Amino acid sequence: MWRYILKRLVMMIFVVLGVAIVIFSIMYFIPGNPAQIILGSNASEESIQELYVSMGLDQPYLTQLGTFLSDTFLHFDLGNSYQSKIAVATEIAERFPRTLIIAACSLIVTTAVGIPLGIVAATNQGKWQDNTATLISMVGLSLPGFWLALMLVNWLSVGLGILPAYGVGTWKHYVIPIISNSVIGIANIGRQCRVDVLEVIHSDYVTTARAKGVSNHNVTFKHVMPNALIPLITSLGSVFASSLGGTVVIESIFVIPGIGLYMSNGILNLDYPAVRGGVVVIAIAFSFVMLAVDLIYAYVDPRIKAQYEGK
Repeated sequence: MWRYILKRLVMMIFVVLGVAIVIFSIMYFIPGNPAQIILGSNASEESIQELYVSMGLDQPYLTQLGTFLSDTFLHFDLGNSYQSKIAVATEIAERFPRTLIIAACSLIVTTAVGIPLGIVAATNQGKWQDNTATLISMVGLSLPGFWLALMLVNWLSVGLGILPAYGVGTWKHYVIPIISNSVIGIANIGRQCRVDVLEVIHSDYVTTARAKGVSNHNVTFKHVMPNALIPLITSLGSVFASSLGGTVVIESIFVIPGIGLYMSNGILNLDYPAVRGGVVVIAIAFSFVMLAVDLIYAYVDPRIKAQYEGK
């Protein structure tokens, strides 16, 4: 098992390294001059060029890439933000807990709503419950997250005045962002759970249990659910990772000072260190989440556990 974990850790290194190279290349080749944004439109060409050179942006692509990779992975230095002049690592450490709260709570809501939705649909196949759950999933997949967020603000904040529309402070500030960030995940998990439960319901051992006179309740919760929920582990990990990445839009809409808003502002201001640092940190978090998912899956699935037992 330890060899499997080591193998996954090595793969994580290459994944994060690849993400770092891609985001560096994207920010390098997009048009725009960070020095001009920093100094403003009234600055002289000489001043802009002098700052541009002092920032090292005049160096060749490979030179800048090597410096970035060396600073990031050998010296663990993400640089300083062009706008705030504060270390990117410091900014991310302060903002990451807010992003993590939104992603984790979105996963909880997704699990609490999506799994029961799929179970009800599968155990009532072809009935109105199944049709209703399928309709809810289709609507959830069709709704753009940003549009839903704005509609919820218009209804719950502007109309009813029961929840704040933006910012952070109390737990109420996170309600609308979490709901907005959970809708697509609920739809995906609901559909996936329905498919997995239906597949197990029609398996031979469930048919045998029913033939022996086992009650529907025991068949569902002792035979169907333990096996049907195993494939959902991977899906839930992907949902959490998507929720983590989705905070870029959510935090921008609700002005939540997390990594998402930090990177969004960095993109607008061509703040290369902020964007690169945020993407690398999210990639690392994503990789650890997927590693945890793989380990949990290997632990709960006897087939995979036996495959790696003793390795």
